[in-house]
Formats: sequence, C-alpha cells, structure tokens
Amino acid sequence: MITVAEALAALFALAPRMGTETVALRQAAGRVLAAPVVATRAQPPFAASAMDGYALTAHPQVGDRFQVVGEAQAGRHWPGQLMTGEALRIFTGAPVPDGANFVVIQEDTSRMSTELTIARDPGDGDNIRPAGADFAAGATLTAPRRLRPADLALIAAMNVPRVTVARRPEVSLISTGDELVMPGDEPGPDQIVASNTFGLAALFTAAGAQVRVLPIARDSHKAIMQAFDLAAGADLIVTIGGASVGDHDLVAPVVQSLGATLGFHKVAMRPGKPLMAGQIGAAMLIGLPGNPVSAMVCGHVFVAPVLAAMQGLPATPVPRHRAALLAPLPANGPREHYMRAQVSPDGIMAFDRQDSALLTVLAEANALLVRPVNDGPRNLGDVVDYIPL
Repeated sequence: MITVAEALAALFALAPRMGTETVALRQAAGRVLAAPVVATRAQPPFAASAMDGYALTAHPQVGDRFQVVGEAQAGRHWPGQLMTGEALRIFTGAPVPDGANFVVIQEDTSRMSTELTIARDPGDGDNIRPAGADFAAGATLTAPRRLRPADLALIAAMNVPRVTVARRPEVSLISTGDELVMPGDEPGPDQIVASNTFGLAALFTAAGAQVRVLPIARDSHKAIMQAFDLAAGADLIVTIGGASVGDHDLVAPVVQSLGATLGFHKVAMRPGKPLMAGQIGAAMLIGLPGNPVSAMVCGHVFVAPVLAAMQGLPATPVPRHRAALLAPLPANGPREHYMRAQVSPDGIMAFDRQDSALLTVLAEANALLVRPVNDGPRNLGDVVDYIPL
C-alpha cells in the first residue's frame, strides 16, 4: 500500500491538462480562468459622487449659502463649470462637474427654492470617488483562478465581455455490480439502489467537470468492456466498485485486457483502501471502492483535487483546517483515517459510528476529521486537522 500523499502525487502525475476555450461572461461562473483579464477602462472612469447631495467648489462651513444652478444624475454629466458660491444638485454615481471639489450630503443642508444653506457640519470627507479609485485601465485579474461571483462582477466592470477558461474535464462515471439498480427501479430481494453515482456526479460537477453517468455495468467481463466502450472520449473515467481483489472484482483485469496501465491499487487510508489509478488510452482512470462512504471520501480527497489540477489550478491536496476536539479519541492504526465529524464554532466531534456504508452519518457530517497514521490517543481540547465538506 502507498500513503495518501504518494497516491495524490501519482494521480497528479497522471492527470491530463485541459485545453482552453473562450466563453461569454454569462457562461463563465465557476470556470477556471486560464488567461489574465485586462481592464479596458478605469473604474470609475470619472470622478463620481459617492452620495446624494450638492457639489460645491470647496469645503463649506455651517451657515454658508449657495445658489443651486442645476442638477447631475447618474449617466448625465452637467456640462457647465461650477463657480464659487454655486451648488449643483447631484446624485450618487453622477459625474462630478468641472470646478467641484466637495459633495455635501443632502442631510446636512437646507434648501429653499434655489438657495442652499449648510445646516450641519459636513465633516471632513469630500464624498467624491476619484477616477480610477477602484482600478485603472490596464489593471489585471490574474489566472488561474476559479471564477467566483465577485470575479465576474469585476470582469464586467473592466468592460471585458468574454474570457479564456480551461475546458471542462469530461468525466465518465461507471457504477459496477450485479447488486445495483437505479433509483426508482424495483430492487430484487438481493439488490440495493445505486447511491454513489449521484453523490459523486454532484461532487465532480461542483469541481468543474462535465459528467456522463453511464448505465450500471454488471459483473461480467463483457458488461464492463461495453461500459468502457461507452466511456470513449472522456478525459477521466471513474469506476465505482469492482476495484478490490475479490473473485467478482473485475475492473482491474478488464482494463488491463484493454491495454490500461495501472499506477497503484491500494492506499493506506480508511475508508477507501481499494483505490486504483492508471491510464487507459488517452484517458486517466480512477477506480473507487464500492462502499458508499468510501467512494465519497475518495471523491473529496483524490478526485476533486485532480479535477482542479486538470483545469490548471495548483496540484495541491484539499485544504485542511484545524479545530479543538470536543470529545477524546482512541489511538489510530496504520492507515490514515478520515472520520465523519461535525465542526462548530466550539470545536469538532467525530461521530460514534464510522462504518463505511452509513450514508446517514455522511449526510449529517460537515467535516472529515483526519487522523494521521499511528496517531496516539487524543484528549478533549487537542487540536486536529479536518477537511470541510
């Protein structure tokens, strides 16, 4: 068996890098930016009022009076030159007129017809946003990065309508096993409903992939070979089940008969020991264990980081956080343990039941508490690592 770190390194070495494509900004949410974005104009492009009020030529004092000579609103520049003793009614976002150096907010004024009086201390701030205060023309949003809503807003303000992003990895997802039926089908007396497929498909989609869920492959060489035929063209093929060493675990011998090279087969972790990886044709292959929790844990620990690397993001493990234990834990054994846990502002607590078939526990968990190999007993208040879910 190899360690989790060694398995990740091997997976990153196998992971193909996606090409790029240019998409409209509206289709760029969640995509990985592959080329820097350069602002075509400054923001704001002109000095703008930060408040509703009155533009003046200088900082006023309480009791000062001014003659209101016009009005400026957002999108409409007042064409004149503001002179001493004059005030211009102005609204938030409107261009500050020539000659103005201060905007007094309307709450600090009193107005009768066209005569404006400063009624309260206007304070020190000039309430003007200078041209380029947010960013200048030529400012750059760096790549690679996964585009968040705030990034899209910034790119739009830069007046850039299309961006270059990494192509989405195409993932073919193959569930194997005679015991499986799809949700909504009527299971036989010895069958169960396929669950991993849907959790993993959601996880991989959230990681930026395009996922094809293929029909369940029964436990025969012919059925599994047909599934791989259907997976043709994928960048990554992920199998679920059949990756162990039982008489009916057929994925490894079938893919080897198809010319696949396998990089490793077992990882010193729990849940998730029977993990397989390799190359089949141009596609990367990852074989996940069939136990529901094992498959999902491996999806978080291994497949999600691989998908990120395929899209040009740094090839790094899932970030870990730290929290204090809310209950003691016994010593860990020779495999790295990913315990389902609940983290809160007070700390973290592992669930009592850690069986790799318990989806209810996984659904209640919001973290994987990570126990290192041969980690000794942990006491209340000890700080441990965890991966958010």
